[in-house]
Amino acid sequence: MRIEVNEEMKALESFLNQCGEVIATGGRLVIISYHSLEDRMVKNFMNTGKTTGELEKDFYGNPKRPFKLITRKPIVPGEKESNENSRSRSAKLRAAERIEEKNE
Repeated sequence: MRIEVNEEMKALESFLNQCGEVIATGGRLVIISYHSLEDRMVKNFMNTGKTTGELEKDFYGNPKRPFKLITRKPIVPGEKESNENSRSRSAKLRAAERIEEKNE
């Protein structure tokens, strides 16, 4: 309910789209998500450049991926961290590097 009332998903989508516009080639995007809905949107954006997960292709049918994943799978807290900080249990860290030139 909190996510919907605060429009957190819309805010995350807006943030990711802005990141796609301002991150230069070689720049890195690192995001920690705490909920599966957030994580799915972040994962889709890092894989395809779009929060919906739709992959664009060039004229020849090759996928256009604006980011190269640095972390193939999310980094999650270890057992020690989870025991010391119970809120960290759901945290997932994902990182990607910009590889495609922005359309200008």
